[in-house]
Amino acid sequence: MKTAFIGLGVMGYPMAGHLRAAGHEVSVFNRSPEKAQRWAAEHGGAAFDAIENAVAGCELVVLCVGNDDDVRGVVARALPAMAEGGVIVDHTTTSAVVAREMAELAAQSGRFFIDAPVSGGQAGAENGALTVMCGGTEAAYAEAAPVIEAYAKMQKLLGPAGSGQLTKMVNQICIAGLVEALSEGIHFAKKAGLDVNAVVEVISKGAAQSWQMENRYKTMNEGKFDFGFAVEWMRKDLSICLAEARRNGASLPVTAVVDNFYSEVEAIGGKRWDTSSLLARLPR
Repeated sequence: MKTAFIGLGVMGYPMAGHLRAAGHEVSVFNRSPEKAQRWAAEHGGAAFDAIENAVAGCELVVLCVGNDDDVRGVVARALPAMAEGGVIVDHTTTSAVVAREMAELAAQSGRFFIDAPVSGGQAGAENGALTVMCGGTEAAYAEAAPVIEAYAKMQKLLGPAGSGQLTKMVNQICIAGLVEALSEGIHFAKKAGLDVNAVVEVISKGAAQSWQMENRYKTMNEGKFDFGFAVEWMRKDLSICLAEARRNGASLPVTAVVDNFYSEVEAIGGKRWDTSSLLARLPR
Protein backbone atom coordinates (compact mmCIF):
# COMPACT_ATOMS: atom_id res chain seq x y z
CA MET A 1 0.00 0.00 0.00
CA LYS A 2 1.35 3.45 -0.89
CA THR A 3 1.86 4.98 2.53
CA ALA A 4 3.35 8.13 4.03
CA PHE A 5 4.58 8.39 7.61
CA ILE A 6 4.77 11.83 9.20
CA GLY A 7 6.75 12.21 12.43
CA LEU A 8 9.84 10.09 13.10
CA GLY A 9 10.29 10.44 16.85
CA VAL A 10 11.13 7.64 19.27
CA MET A 11 7.83 5.96 18.36
CA GLY A 12 7.37 6.90 14.70
CA TYR A 13 10.87 5.97 13.53
CA PRO A 14 10.57 2.23 14.33
CA MET A 15 6.86 2.11 13.43
CA ALA A 16 7.62 3.39 9.93
CA GLY A 17 10.39 0.81 9.73
CA HIS A 18 7.94 -1.99 10.45
CA LEU A 19 5.70 -0.74 7.63
CA ARG A 20 8.60 -0.86 5.20
CA ALA A 21 9.62 -4.31 6.40
CA ALA A 22 6.05 -5.49 5.81
CA GLY A 23 6.41 -4.56 2.15
CA HIS A 24 4.56 -1.24 1.99
CA GLU A 25 5.84 1.58 -0.20
CA VAL A 26 6.70 4.19 2.42
CA SER A 27 7.59 7.87 2.11
CA VAL A 28 8.50 9.86 5.21
CA PHE A 29 8.58 13.43 6.47
CA ASN A 30 10.05 14.79 9.68
CA ARG A 31 10.49 18.35 10.90
CA SER A 32 14.22 17.70 11.18
CA PRO A 33 15.01 16.49 7.64
CA GLU A 34 18.24 14.76 8.60
CA LYS A 35 16.24 12.19 10.59
CA ALA A 36 14.04 11.49 7.58
CA GLN A 37 17.13 11.06 5.41
CA ARG A 38 18.66 8.69 7.95
CA TRP A 39 15.46 6.62 8.07
CA ALA A 40 15.33 6.42 4.26
CA ALA A 41 18.96 5.30 4.09
CA GLU A 42 18.34 2.64 6.73
CA HIS A 43 15.04 1.27 5.44
CA GLY A 44 15.05 2.01 1.73
CA GLY A 45 12.05 4.32 1.66
CA ALA A 46 11.87 7.87 0.33
CA ALA A 47 12.40 11.02 2.42
CA PHE A 48 10.75 14.33 1.48
CA ASP A 49 11.25 17.89 2.66
CA ALA A 50 7.56 18.83 2.49
CA ILE A 51 4.46 17.09 3.82
CA GLU A 52 2.61 17.66 0.55
CA ASN A 53 5.32 15.84 -1.41
CA ALA A 54 5.52 12.97 1.06
CA VAL A 55 1.78 12.25 0.95
CA ALA A 56 1.19 12.91 -2.76
CA GLY A 57 -1.07 10.18 -4.13
CA CYS A 58 -0.84 8.09 -0.95
CA GLU A 59 -3.73 5.83 0.01
CA LEU A 60 -2.73 5.88 3.66
CA VAL A 61 -1.09 8.66 5.69
CA VAL A 62 0.13 7.82 9.17
CA LEU A 63 0.87 10.52 11.77
CA CYS A 64 2.81 10.34 15.01
CA VAL A 65 3.45 13.95 16.00
CA GLY A 66 3.27 16.05 19.15
CA ASN A 67 -0.08 17.56 20.04
CA ASP A 68 -3.47 18.82 18.84
CA ASP A 69 -2.08 21.76 16.91
CA ASP A 70 0.56 19.60 15.21
CA VAL A 71 -2.17 17.24 14.03
CA ARG A 72 -4.30 20.11 12.75
CA GLY A 73 -1.36 21.51 10.81
CA VAL A 74 -0.34 18.21 9.23
CA VAL A 75 -3.88 17.19 8.28
CA ALA A 76 -4.57 20.58 6.67
CA ARG A 77 -1.55 20.11 4.41
CA ALA A 78 -2.01 16.38 3.78
CA LEU A 79 -5.69 16.18 2.82
CA PRO A 80 -5.50 18.05 -0.52
CA ALA A 81 -2.42 16.10 -1.67
CA MET A 82 -3.24 12.51 -0.73
CA ALA A 83 -5.33 10.11 -2.80
CA GLU A 84 -9.09 10.62 -2.90
CA GLY A 85 -10.80 8.13 -0.61
CA GLY A 86 -7.54 7.73 1.32
CA VAL A 87 -7.26 7.27 5.07
CA ILE A 88 -5.31 9.26 7.65
CA VAL A 89 -4.33 7.24 10.73
CA ASP A 90 -3.25 9.44 13.63
CA HIS A 91 -1.18 7.74 16.35
CA THR A 92 -0.63 11.00 18.24
CA THR A 93 -2.21 11.20 21.69
CA THR A 94 -4.59 14.16 21.41
CA SER A 95 -7.94 15.37 22.66
CA ALA A 96 -11.09 13.66 21.43
CA VAL A 97 -12.18 17.11 20.26
CA VAL A 98 -9.44 17.38 17.65
CA ALA A 99 -10.05 13.80 16.53
CA ARG A 100 -13.68 14.62 15.77
CA GLU A 101 -12.67 17.86 14.04
CA MET A 102 -10.20 16.06 11.79
CA ALA A 103 -12.68 13.28 10.98
CA GLU A 104 -15.23 15.85 9.87
CA LEU A 105 -12.64 17.76 7.84
CA ALA A 106 -11.51 14.56 6.14
CA ALA A 107 -15.07 13.55 5.33
CA GLN A 108 -15.71 16.92 3.72
CA SER A 109 -12.79 16.27 1.36
CA GLY A 110 -13.85 12.73 0.48
CA ARG A 111 -11.27 11.11 2.73
CA PHE A 112 -11.22 9.39 6.13
CA PHE A 113 -9.57 9.94 9.52
CA ILE A 114 -8.91 7.39 12.25
CA ASP A 115 -7.73 8.45 15.69
CA ALA A 116 -5.43 5.61 16.78
CA PRO A 117 -3.35 6.41 19.87
CA VAL A 118 -1.01 3.67 21.05
CA SER A 119 0.21 2.08 24.26
CA GLY A 120 3.40 0.12 24.73
CA GLY A 121 6.05 2.81 24.70
CA GLN A 122 9.30 2.89 22.79
CA ALA A 123 9.95 -0.81 23.38
CA GLY A 124 6.54 -1.67 21.96
CA ALA A 125 7.21 0.43 18.88
CA GLU A 126 10.63 -1.12 18.32
CA ASN A 127 9.32 -4.66 18.79
CA GLY A 128 6.19 -4.15 16.68
CA ALA A 129 4.06 -4.96 19.73
CA LEU A 130 1.91 -1.87 20.31
CA THR A 131 -1.69 -1.76 21.45
CA VAL A 132 -3.67 0.51 19.10
CA MET A 133 -6.99 2.07 20.15
CA CYS A 134 -9.02 3.22 17.14
CA GLY A 135 -11.93 5.54 16.52
CA GLY A 136 -13.58 6.04 13.11
CA THR A 137 -15.82 4.38 10.57
CA GLU A 138 -15.81 0.63 10.02
CA ALA A 139 -14.96 1.08 6.35
CA ALA A 140 -11.91 3.25 7.07
CA TYR A 141 -10.73 0.90 9.80
CA ALA A 142 -11.03 -2.09 7.46
CA GLU A 143 -8.66 -0.32 5.06
CA ALA A 144 -6.14 0.67 7.74
CA ALA A 145 -6.14 -2.42 9.96
CA PRO A 146 -3.90 -4.63 7.75
CA VAL A 147 -1.31 -1.83 7.70
CA ILE A 148 -1.48 -1.12 11.45
CA GLU A 149 -0.89 -4.84 11.98
CA ALA A 150 2.75 -4.30 11.00
CA TYR A 151 3.52 -2.82 14.43
CA ALA A 152 0.56 -3.87 16.60
CA LYS A 153 0.06 -6.87 18.86
CA MET A 154 -3.49 -5.65 19.57
CA GLN A 155 -5.77 -3.25 17.72
CA LYS A 156 -9.48 -2.61 17.95
CA LEU A 157 -12.09 -0.22 16.61
CA LEU A 158 -13.84 1.15 19.68
CA GLY A 159 -16.45 3.40 18.12
CA PRO A 160 -16.79 6.60 16.07
CA ALA A 161 -14.23 9.39 15.79
CA GLY A 162 -12.75 10.27 19.18
CA SER A 163 -13.28 6.81 20.68
CA GLY A 164 -9.62 5.88 20.30
CA GLN A 165 -8.49 9.00 22.14
CA LEU A 166 -11.07 8.49 24.89
CA THR A 167 -9.82 4.93 25.36
CA LYS A 168 -6.22 6.17 25.57
CA MET A 169 -7.39 8.52 28.33
CA VAL A 170 -8.75 5.54 30.26
CA ASN A 171 -5.38 3.85 29.74
CA GLN A 172 -3.44 6.80 31.17
CA ILE A 173 -5.87 7.27 34.07
CA CYS A 174 -5.32 3.64 35.07
CA ILE A 175 -1.54 3.85 34.69
CA ALA A 176 -1.29 7.01 36.81
CA GLY A 177 -2.93 5.34 39.79
CA LEU A 178 -0.97 2.11 39.37
CA VAL A 179 2.42 3.83 39.28
CA GLU A 180 1.65 5.91 42.36
CA ALA A 181 0.46 2.83 44.26
CA LEU A 182 3.59 0.90 43.22
CA SER A 183 5.78 3.83 44.28
CA GLU A 184 4.15 3.99 47.69
CA GLY A 185 4.40 0.21 48.08
CA ILE A 186 8.14 0.17 47.34
CA HIS A 187 8.68 3.19 49.60
CA PHE A 188 6.75 1.51 52.42
CA ALA A 189 8.67 -1.75 52.01
CA LYS A 190 12.00 0.07 52.31
CA LYS A 191 10.87 1.98 55.39
CA ALA A 192 9.69 -1.29 56.93
CA GLY A 193 13.12 -2.85 56.38
CA LEU A 194 11.89 -5.42 53.89
CA ASP A 195 13.76 -6.84 50.91
CA VAL A 196 11.91 -5.15 48.05
CA ASN A 197 12.91 -7.78 45.50
CA ALA A 198 11.65 -10.59 47.72
CA VAL A 199 8.41 -8.74 48.47
CA VAL A 200 7.64 -8.12 44.80
CA GLU A 201 8.56 -11.71 43.90
CA VAL A 202 5.74 -12.80 46.20
CA ILE A 203 3.05 -10.18 45.61
CA SER A 204 3.52 -10.15 41.83
CA LYS A 205 2.07 -13.65 41.78
CA GLY A 206 -1.14 -12.43 43.41
CA ALA A 207 -3.81 -9.77 42.95
CA ALA A 208 -1.32 -6.88 43.09
CA GLN A 209 0.39 -7.94 39.87
CA SER A 210 0.57 -5.40 37.03
CA TRP A 211 2.67 -4.60 33.97
CA GLN A 212 4.20 -1.68 35.88
CA MET A 213 5.20 -3.96 38.74
CA GLU A 214 6.71 -6.59 36.47
CA ASN A 215 8.62 -4.15 34.28
CA ARG A 216 9.53 -1.23 36.53
CA TYR A 217 9.98 -2.31 40.15
CA LYS A 218 13.67 -3.22 39.80
CA THR A 219 14.72 0.07 38.24
CA MET A 220 12.48 1.99 40.66
CA ASN A 221 14.11 0.22 43.60
CA GLU A 222 17.53 1.16 42.18
CA GLY A 223 16.53 4.79 41.63
CA LYS A 224 16.98 4.54 37.85
CA PHE A 225 14.53 6.61 35.82
CA ASP A 226 16.43 7.47 32.64
CA PHE A 227 14.30 5.51 30.16
CA GLY A 228 10.73 4.91 29.06
CA PHE A 229 7.79 7.29 28.84
CA ALA A 230 8.79 10.77 30.04
CA VAL A 231 7.07 12.65 32.85
CA GLU A 232 6.43 15.67 30.62
CA TRP A 233 4.62 13.45 28.11
CA MET A 234 2.53 11.88 30.86
CA ARG A 235 1.56 15.32 32.16
CA LYS A 236 0.44 16.28 28.66
CA ASP A 237 -1.70 13.15 28.52
CA LEU A 238 -3.15 13.68 32.00
CA SER A 239 -4.03 17.28 31.13
CA ILE A 240 -6.06 15.91 28.22
CA CYS A 241 -7.79 13.45 30.57
CA LEU A 242 -8.62 16.14 33.11
CA ALA A 243 -9.91 18.52 30.43
CA GLU A 244 -12.17 15.81 29.01
CA ALA A 245 -13.42 14.99 32.51
CA ARG A 246 -14.42 18.61 32.98
CA ARG A 247 -16.42 18.34 29.75
CA ASN A 248 -18.15 15.04 30.46
CA GLY A 249 -18.57 15.38 34.23
CA ALA A 250 -16.32 12.47 35.24
CA SER A 251 -14.68 12.66 38.66
CA LEU A 252 -10.93 11.96 38.57
CA PRO A 253 -9.60 12.77 42.06
CA VAL A 254 -6.66 10.32 41.97
CA THR A 255 -5.63 11.40 38.47
CA ALA A 256 -5.60 15.05 39.55
CA VAL A 257 -3.48 14.26 42.61
CA VAL A 258 -1.00 12.15 40.62
CA ASP A 259 -0.69 14.90 38.00
CA ASN A 260 0.28 17.26 40.83
CA PHE A 261 2.80 14.71 42.09
CA TYR A 262 4.34 14.63 38.61
CA SER A 263 4.68 18.41 38.79
CA GLU A 264 6.77 17.86 41.93
CA VAL A 265 8.95 15.38 40.02
CA GLU A 266 9.46 18.01 37.31
CA ALA A 267 10.44 20.53 39.98
CA ILE A 268 13.30 18.27 41.16
CA GLY A 269 14.63 17.89 37.62
CA GLY A 270 12.63 14.91 36.44
CA LYS A 271 10.90 16.34 33.39
CA ARG A 272 12.48 13.71 31.14
CA TRP A 273 12.55 10.90 33.69
CA ASP A 274 10.40 7.81 33.21
CA THR A 275 6.91 7.96 34.72
CA SER A 276 8.00 5.47 37.39
CA SER A 277 9.96 8.37 38.94
CA LEU A 278 6.95 9.15 41.15
CA LEU A 279 8.95 7.18 43.72
CA ALA A 280 11.68 9.85 43.67
CA ARG A 281 9.48 12.43 45.45
CA LEU A 282 8.56 10.18 48.38
CA PRO A 283 11.84 10.05 50.35
CA ARG A 284 12.17 13.84 50.18
